[in-house]
Parts: sequence; C-alpha cells; structure tokens
Amino acid sequence: MSDQNNKNYDTLIHNSDPTHLADTNDPGAHQDRNKTDVPYDYRQFEPSPRGEELYRWQREHIKKDDQSKEGYPLNVIVDPAMREMYQVVHNQGLTNVFDRFAEQQPQCNFCAPGLSCQLCANGPCRISKKSQRGVCGVDAHVMVARNFTYRHTTIGTAANCYHALQAARTLRAAAAQPDSGLKIREPEKLKKYAEFLGMDANKPIEQLAVEFADFFIEDIHRPHYQASKLVEAFAPARRKELWRKLGLFPGGAFSEVGFAQTKCMTNLGADPVDFLLTCVRLGVANEFQGLWALDILQEILIGTQEISHRKMNMGLLDPAKVNIVTNGHMPLLAHVVIDLASTEEWQQKARAAGAAGIQVLGHVCEGQQLINYSGSRQMPALAGQEGEWLSEEYLLATGCVDLFMFDYNCTVPTLPLFAERFGTKLLSVDPVIRFPDTEALDFKPEQMRKQAAECLERAIQFFQKRKTENRNVYVPPHVSDCMVGFSTESVKKALGGSWQPLIDQIASGNIRGIATLVGCTTARYGQGGSNAFKLAKALIERDVLVLSGGCVSAVFEYTGLCRPEAAQEAGNGLRQVCRALGIPPVLSYGACVDIGKMTHTAMELADALDVDTNALPLVIGAPEYLEQKAVADACTAVAMGWLVHVAPVPSVTGSEVVVKTLTETTETLGLGKVMIELDAEKAADIYIEHIEKKRAALGLAANLPNP
Repeated sequence: MSDQNNKNYDTLIHNSDPTHLADTNDPGAHQDRNKTDVPYDYRQFEPSPRGEELYRWQREHIKKDDQSKEGYPLNVIVDPAMREMYQVVHNQGLTNVFDRFAEQQPQCNFCAPGLSCQLCANGPCRISKKSQRGVCGVDAHVMVARNFTYRHTTIGTAANCYHALQAARTLRAAAAQPDSGLKIREPEKLKKYAEFLGMDANKPIEQLAVEFADFFIEDIHRPHYQASKLVEAFAPARRKELWRKLGLFPGGAFSEVGFAQTKCMTNLGADPVDFLLTCVRLGVANEFQGLWALDILQEILIGTQEISHRKMNMGLLDPAKVNIVTNGHMPLLAHVVIDLASTEEWQQKARAAGAAGIQVLGHVCEGQQLINYSGSRQMPALAGQEGEWLSEEYLLATGCVDLFMFDYNCTVPTLPLFAERFGTKLLSVDPVIRFPDTEALDFKPEQMRKQAAECLERAIQFFQKRKTENRNVYVPPHVSDCMVGFSTESVKKALGGSWQPLIDQIASGNIRGIATLVGCTTARYGQGGSNAFKLAKALIERDVLVLSGGCVSAVFEYTGLCRPEAAQEAGNGLRQVCRALGIPPVLSYGACVDIGKMTHTAMELADALDVDTNALPLVIGAPEYLEQKAVADACTAVAMGWLVHVAPVPSVTGSEVVVKTLTETTETLGLGKVMIELDAEKAADIYIEHIEKKRAALGLAANLPNP
C-alpha cells in the first residue's frame, strides 16, 4: 500500500507544471539541484566557542536583549552546533527553518488572534471591526474558542493517546510473542499498576501484561459517555470530585476527541465557554489516557529512569562509524535497534563494511527518552542525544548521518531534500507519517526485531555509499555533558525514599517552589531557544527548582544548566540544596511526553502534604510552545489546577471572552488558568508572585531563605 501511494504521488507531481517543481519537497523534482555530487563548502562560517568559553558566551549573549529581526537568526540561536550549521546551509542557499520563518513575515493578522475560519464553503471568513460575524453568523468568541478546540486541543490529545495505544500494543506483543524484540523489563512496576486497576498481580507475568495492555487499549476506545477507568484509577480524589461536579470527567480518549470534533462542525456549537471546558475535559483524557499511560507502559518495557551523566549534541557524530539517528517521540523500535546494534554480530557487520563500528543517536524527544530510560542508556551502541527539532535540517547537512529513522511527531517536511542532497537514508517507521520518495517501514510490534535488522542493514548500505563516494562531511565539534534521568522514582530514591527532605527544603525557603519548563522551541524572533534559557536562568537565580521536558531539555543541556556545576548560578538557598545532593538546578525529566512523570511527582507531593494539586507552589511553563500537543498539555495543567505559562501568544486574543475565561474564570471554578508573557524576566516575576501566593496559603510565606 505504501509503495502504491508513493507511485501515485510521483505520477501526480511529475505530471504537474514543471515551473513549479522547485517548490515541492519531492526530491525527484530537484534532480539538478539536490544530488550529493553537487559541491558544498563547510569552511565558510564563524566557529562557535567551545567548553567553558561557550557557556560564558551563551550567558553574555542572552543579556544583550537583541533578539529582534535585525541580526536574526544568529541573535537567537544559542546552540553552538546549530549556529555553525545554519551558516553552512544558509550560505549554500538551501531552504531551512529560520530562513523560512523570515520569508513568512509579516504573518496573518487574522489567523494570529484566531479570527479566521475555513470550516465551510461560505468561507474563509475573517472577523474585523468592519465584519463582526462570519457568513454563518458566528461571532469572534465562538470562532476563537472553536479554533482553539479543533485546531489544537483535539489533535494534541489524539496524538498523545495514539502514542499510548502503540505502547500498549507493544507491551501486549512483548508478552504474547517474546521474540518480537522488546521484553518486560520492569515486572514489579507492572504488578504495582495492575493492582491499581484491580487486577490479580499474582498471575503469570506474561498473562498479566496482556490483560494490562488490553485494559489500556479498551479504555482509550471506551465511549465518551462511559467514565474512563484509567482516570478513575490514577487521578487524585479531590480532582475527580471537581471534574464530576463540572462535567469534565472524560470517557474514552478517542471518543472524546470525536465528540469534541463533532461539536466543532459549522452551525452546531455556539457557546465559547462550553468549547473551552470541552478542552479542559480533553486535557484530563490527554493526561491519564495519554501521557500518564504511555509513560507507565514504556517504563515497563524500556526501564525506569535512572540518574546518570550523558552527552549530547552534534559532536557525537563519528565519520568513521555508521551513524543512525532515531527521531520522534516513540522510542519503541529505536530501543530494539540499539539493542541489536550493541551486539558483536552487528558491530562486525559494520566493520566488514569498512566502518569503525555502528552507533545510534537519539534526536528531539526520542533522544531524551533513550538517554533517560535505564534499559536503553546502558546499551553500548547508544552514543547520546543530538538536539532539538530546530536542528534537524542542519544535522543532515553534516553529511555524516547514514540513516535517519523517524516515527510520529517532529520530522520536518523538507528532510527528503536534505537527505538527497547530503546522502542520508530516510526511513519512516510509523504509519502516521509519509514523505514523497521515502521508504516506509510501518511499525509492527510483533515484528520489531526483524524491522530493527532492516534498519541496520539500510544504515550500513548508506555508510558504504558515503565511503565509496568519498563525500565531504563536517561534524561540529560540540558536545555537552549533562545529568539526566530524573523522574518521580529516581528523585524520591535520591531523597532516601521519602518526599519529606524536599518538603523541608521548600518549607525552609531554600527552594521557593517548582517550575516545570516543558515543550518545544520556536523559530520566532526572541525565541529559538534563547527565551527558554533566559527564563530558566531567571528562575534558578531566585531559588526556584526547574524540571524540564521536551526540546527545552536540549536547550538546558547544551547551555550547561543540566550540569551539577550550574548550582553556582542558582540563588543561595537552591545552590545549597544542589551542592548537598550533587545535582543541577535544572532537572531533566526527558521528553515532552514525560510531562506525565512531572504530574506524577506533583501528585505525590500533594498527597504527602494532604492537599489538592492546585495548592502546590508550582507553575507550568511552555516558554516556546510550538504545536498542538503543547496546547492539550496546557489544558491538562488547567484541569489539575495549575498556572500554565504559554508563549508565544496562542491564537486566542481575538476574543475577550476566551481570554478572560482562560486567564481568570477557570481559576474561580477550582481549575488552573493560563498566563501569557513573552518577556522572560517579566514571566519569572509572575511565576514568583504565584509561587509566593501558594506558599502563603500553605503557611510558608514567612520562611525566607538565609541571605
């Protein structure tokens, strides 16, 4: 089926007007421009600082507060490898993410505030002072709220729950077919959570795993009018009571998405508040049937996170080795690839092809998970983590990536062009993603070992091609050390098995509160990683402990904030805590999907204090949010009762009703609320104000840290 789809695409694209072929991402339309034998020059760029000089430069760089369109994008890029490779790509006139952002300016003043609609054939409609309703009669408030629901929250929830579904299928295959590739690494965790669901944990582990996986699969597909058993089992009691009272207790996640999408049809819903509460309801499903679920399932299969030291960035590429980069968010097949690549059999196959060996590097959130999970990080073929999503094109432009395999989420559409230009084999490994002229190896959990071997074979073939053609390559010499592997279990273990030491430090004021900075990076002016870095610096300097997840974890890793040495940059109280424990002031929980682990930590802290989750001195931040999953995650935070910071400005400002509901009204219902602030220092002030308000409510306001 996938081969036929590619043929159909090729027929359509190659029969098109040839004057437009250069505008497509089909590499077949760029025969004269994108072949690997076209010379390219890796010499013409300004090298980035290295080592401690790099960290000094990064801190001076963000102090300049010069991140406008003048000097863009080098004035926002703080990743040393990306700075070099941007110049290489830009100087050759190749399309790339930062140049495309500049080309898109100015952007639409109707779409940005959410005041445009393309749902029906009477449109597209735009709301303005001149025309205050769409053709159907929809006003600004409904249009904005409806867009927020169907364009963002439903897609984000569906994506996270799809990930959980694939993980459940994999657990089932691991139990029913032990030779499929993955195994049950954490049987005690399986038993623990099976008991939460009322199962008999004394059953044979394979039988229990099948029933456990089937429970998750069934609940995700439950009708929306039947209460979710996963939410019932895992959500905090006080929250569940509130959600039932407000009509926010969800049924099955996929049915909830379908129900919400149905509400969004033209001429159906016309109540903006109902749309927004629907988003909060989706946020509950997003957490306990998506993020929470997939974290449990993956840890059972790949191992619980363990605190360790790892390395990241492009300097880990080795021209003498077969280099495989695994990209995305679902590290299931990738784990099996690393497992096989770590065997002497496959290392010998690589050596027989003329390589010094074979290594696998994770990229974006998949890489963050692989260096965190105990099962994968111990495998010798795993070399480390590469970077954030903004660096994808620049990574391939090194000419040193032999295989780039990718599953769902965060693989940019131009990669076929870069793969053709720089000699990389692209391989889609999940059925939700298709590129033109790109091979697909659709994920089948029952056949992962066989599929992993196919991935390794293709990587070795393309290494041989690279060596035969004697292609020019360049590896930016930048590698950062970082401490990773933080999670509810690993942090609690480091504290001696109890949350009391952390609670004591919060009560004393050495730690004022906790901020979870999660999500993506964007190519926008003032962002590009620099905004997240600046915000984290401002928070730790004021004794706020930061937990990170997603592409911002990569930012904190390549800026040195995830090193224990960064304790010297924290405020006096947090510095004492970090030095006593030997930890950094920014604790990497891993991927954006590991928000489920952060929620788990917060829930256990709330239980230890015997308070509702909304009482915690906690702020959720998405300082450079990018796409739909981040919006669904923000709705989860609102459902849990937390202040959630979102930047850049989401597409809601066209409606005063929507803005007031999200930033004020929801809090009066016992839910959380949204705050919007683009300036990092001002955002940090708001975080502190909120944390101090929560401390006061807990009777902790007078406990100031020692000067």
